[in-house]
Amino acid sequence: MTAKKPLPGELDAIETASRDEISALQLERLKWSVRHTYDNVEPYRKKCLEKGVHPDDLKTLSDISKFPFMTKFDLRDHYPFGLFAVPRTKIARLHASSGTTGKSVVVGYTRNDIDNWANIVARSIRAAGGRAGDMVHVAYGYGMFTGGLGAHYGVERLGCCAVPMSGGQTEKQVQQIMDFKPEIIMVTPSYSLVIAEEFERLGIKPDEISLKVGIFGAEPWGEGMRHEIERKLGIDAIDIYGLTEVMGPGVACECIETKDGPVIWEDHFYPEIINPETGEVVAEGEEGELVFTSLTKEAFPVIRYRTRDLTRLLPPTARSFRRIGKITGRSDDMLIIRGVNVFPTQIEEQILRDQRLAGNYQVVVTRDGHMDNLEVRCEVQRELSGKLSGADIQQISKELQHRIKTIIGVSTKITVMEFDAIPRTQVGKARRVLDERPKQD
Repeated sequence: MTAKKPLPGELDAIETASRDEISALQLERLKWSVRHTYDNVEPYRKKCLEKGVHPDDLKTLSDISKFPFMTKFDLRDHYPFGLFAVPRTKIARLHASSGTTGKSVVVGYTRNDIDNWANIVARSIRAAGGRAGDMVHVAYGYGMFTGGLGAHYGVERLGCCAVPMSGGQTEKQVQQIMDFKPEIIMVTPSYSLVIAEEFERLGIKPDEISLKVGIFGAEPWGEGMRHEIERKLGIDAIDIYGLTEVMGPGVACECIETKDGPVIWEDHFYPEIINPETGEVVAEGEEGELVFTSLTKEAFPVIRYRTRDLTRLLPPTARSFRRIGKITGRSDDMLIIRGVNVFPTQIEEQILRDQRLAGNYQVVVTRDGHMDNLEVRCEVQRELSGKLSGADIQQISKELQHRIKTIIGVSTKITVMEFDAIPRTQVGKARRVLDERPKQD
């Protein structure tokens, strides 16, 4: 598929700036953001006082490492508005996480924040190949989740036509794509495969679908998933990165020219990679936990926010900004199975190395006495469902089991199922892990 490379004058000037120009802008904005947070967010000021640091100590970009982290626990401890840096009367919009592991994480935006957000999502869509006049089918969930409205405002800011479909109603999703003929879809990678399966069920081939680009985020996904999506939908699959606490979608996005990892919009977000155990900043290029400091947010600034996402910083390619590698997992999603650290995305990669297997899977963890057991449930492709012999299924299971043991280092039980046996996600993120171990007292 031919990439839509940007024409001269299409990019923001900062996207092609020198590293010195970017660093100078970052330092200026970093000083403002730290001072703004220190002066207006009492819980963070208290953390700084306990650590013995003051905004005046920030003289170089590396000095940010002297300042305390913010974590999701801070947000929940000061629920709902305790970390806002402006009066509630200045808040133009609220968003919140789902709160599946406790209280929701609530974030706020001033009108200027929403304007900046729309600009960086528009920049992201343009980086993915979108242009004014394109139609964009938005299948991220609307409502309190940042995905739907975050994408929507960026679509309109770029001059595109937004189709605010939201999640669910898969048959209607397909019907509208066929009727409206959008060029771009924005959706979670797992739900895009559900949509692709509906196209397959209806006998609609990839070259009969109008979509050219998919912009996928909100959950980790690997290169195997990218190839599966591209094959089934006949599109370029682009990775967009964001999280509620830092802004929402659009913190970083891949460029269609390279598809080599999301470009961080470093004029709005300052990245660090730390050792998740010690909190120390690691060398550039080394894997660790991604940390972000917002540079322009007014209502809900974050200083050294620990995302729990595991990745590494990469040098610039298509733009002057640095990139992040594919998210390998989250430190809080990591499973420890008989002493081995296991991430669901590692298992996904091994499943999708076999073209006979589909992208839908589940990882089930149980405990027998004191021993943890890991089962991987996966499905055959639709066209093979009901056509493989018992010996074929056994061979697929044996090969997958061997790959997981060799590459990841953990023994598993493999259950290869017929197509559509595993429940599909209709909205939001797929539930990949079922941890059925007894809760510890």
